[in-house]
Amino acid sequence: MDRDDILNDPTIGNKAEAFEAFDDIPTNPNLSRTIGDVINARYGRRDMLKGMLGVTATTALFGTSAMIAPKQAAAVGTAGRYNFNELAWGNDEEHHIADGYNADVLLRWGDPITADAPEFDVMNQTAAAQSKQFGYNNDYVGFTALNEDGTRGLLCVNHEYTNEEVMFPGLGRQDLDGFNGMTKELVEIEMAAHGGTVVEIAQDAEGKWALVRDSPYNRRITPLDTEMTFSGAAAGHDRMKTSADPTGMTVIGTINNCAGGMTPWGTYLMAEENFHGYFWTDVVDAEGEPDVSAQAEAAQMTRYGVPGRWYAWGRYHDRFNIDKEPNEPNRFGWVVEVDPRNPDATPIKHTALGRFRHEGAETTVSKSGHLVIYSGDDNRFDYQYKYVSDAKVTDETAVFGSPLLSEGTLYVARFDADGSVEWLPLVHGNGPLNAENGFDSQADVLIDTRIAADLLGATPMDRPEDAQPGPNGTAYLMLTNNTRRQANQVNAANPRPESAFGHIIEIKEDGGDHASTTGTWSILVKCGDPSIEEVGAQWNPETSESGWFGSPDNCAIDADGRLWISTDQGSSWGKTGKSDGLYALETEGDLRGHSKLFFRCPVGGELCGPYFHDSGETLFLAVQHPGTDGTTDFEGFERASTFEDPATRWPDFDPAMPPRPSVVVVTKQGGGKIAV
Repeated sequence: MDRDDILNDPTIGNKAEAFEAFDDIPTNPNLSRTIGDVINARYGRRDMLKGMLGVTATTALFGTSAMIAPKQAAAVGTAGRYNFNELAWGNDEEHHIADGYNADVLLRWGDPITADAPEFDVMNQTAAAQSKQFGYNNDYVGFTALNEDGTRGLLCVNHEYTNEEVMFPGLGRQDLDGFNGMTKELVEIEMAAHGGTVVEIAQDAEGKWALVRDSPYNRRITPLDTEMTFSGAAAGHDRMKTSADPTGMTVIGTINNCAGGMTPWGTYLMAEENFHGYFWTDVVDAEGEPDVSAQAEAAQMTRYGVPGRWYAWGRYHDRFNIDKEPNEPNRFGWVVEVDPRNPDATPIKHTALGRFRHEGAETTVSKSGHLVIYSGDDNRFDYQYKYVSDAKVTDETAVFGSPLLSEGTLYVARFDADGSVEWLPLVHGNGPLNAENGFDSQADVLIDTRIAADLLGATPMDRPEDAQPGPNGTAYLMLTNNTRRQANQVNAANPRPESAFGHIIEIKEDGGDHASTTGTWSILVKCGDPSIEEVGAQWNPETSESGWFGSPDNCAIDADGRLWISTDQGSSWGKTGKSDGLYALETEGDLRGHSKLFFRCPVGGELCGPYFHDSGETLFLAVQHPGTDGTTDFEGFERASTFEDPATRWPDFDPAMPPRPSVVVVTKQGGGKIAV
């Protein structure tokens, strides 16, 4: 089925949801050995078809606490590491937080962030104004302190994408109607709303956080006008050169910045995720689909899904049109380092971290002293990666633009049937990574990271999203879902032909060292409703009806080493009836696999972030695209949202204002550490 089929098929009522599924088509041709095959080898297919395992196998897979899903989840209130009264599940126009906590809106789309920024006028938007206002669809949130007690600091926020249908008056979803309403002016407002924001915030004596609007640190980073440079082996390579940049060293902006990370020295990492969707071509096949067959790098473009044609940017900006600039896609899909303390510092795209759809770039310092960065490639049947620096983190190396981010080894994970994980080095000359297979140098390996990982035999995963390094060499991988899993790929982690709810894998690196190239893996939870046997969910039996979730996406580890999970069900939340939210998930002891709901979004919103202040007393959350996803399933509304008629007007609830993506700051009433 192609795009025209979806548009013209009268039996498809929710065309937006159909397009969401269509746009996430796997591009990995190397599906001979998926994570399902590994688990099939490790455990019996017959057990997996029944959605359960024997006691011995369960102990091996899930650890010492067997978590066979009960027919009805219990809620007996057993004490755990998280001290709060669980929030009840649901879905409505508001956001909700557990009793005893405040969840205050800190920044909203359009809020002026500089002293000279105009006030937000939603009916008269301009690119110039948006470039000085808080951007759209806030995703990753990071924080670095400016004073010793952390009451002043810089908040760093990604802006992933835009929703024209609730952003501009009079427009529907533009990718569904051929971008007929888009103009150059509207495109440039979209571009100015992408990228990132750096702002100073401060906490008053009562613990209230607020923007410091006149701070010299405040700025926007956009794909419209922010100049960036490259580091690493791919910098300056011929495949990185364009007519506008014959050196291959300068690029304007960053796009689709989903999750990210903060380095140990306080710089801000912006991960470029679904960059392929921004590229355009005027060449189409008989079905009206993009035709890249005449392109010099047709195979590479196909593997990366270029061009996606999600936006009309290529109509007005040649660099996003592959017919005119075929190398421009090679300049996106990287991790960008920003120095939040120096607005004059040119951001750097670090090519040593590889080119793929980076969900995030979460950092840690290994037991052996090396910088380690975990990053998932957010596509069905793609891979989990890890980067390890050559040098160790020292006072001399822990600086913006450090060689720690340009000189190191990128690895891709292979999950074996015996419960071991091996990190395979993506190094030119290693095995098949040679000229015979199209890799003439390390630059080619980094530009075509996905293809290199295919050749090494990495394990195709179920949409690897955020990956968070934890204490003692542990790491937690969020695998959101894989609804394109075929019947012959049924496995213990997803005992259905379609994996709609996802799962979480725990890695324990050998020697407790994140820089190790070997370790072991186990499944922490299989997500979904444990009261429905056919779902095959795996939770601790103490998990309540409010506590289970679907589609884990981002995660965070707080100051006490506890794991928190945010969810992204997309338009499929109607299958669970729950809005997306933040959950506290036990990882140790008898309650391993027990989850509790702490915060939930307004209808149609996705929860991103989360990020804990070092004190543990403040939690930053990002609610993106409120009022958009799955609103046809919202009881009493049951239609697609528009600017004029949205499912919610969160957070302003002003009849003249559409819903606005916003950052929320959570604190405990009366002060103190969260969930302690």
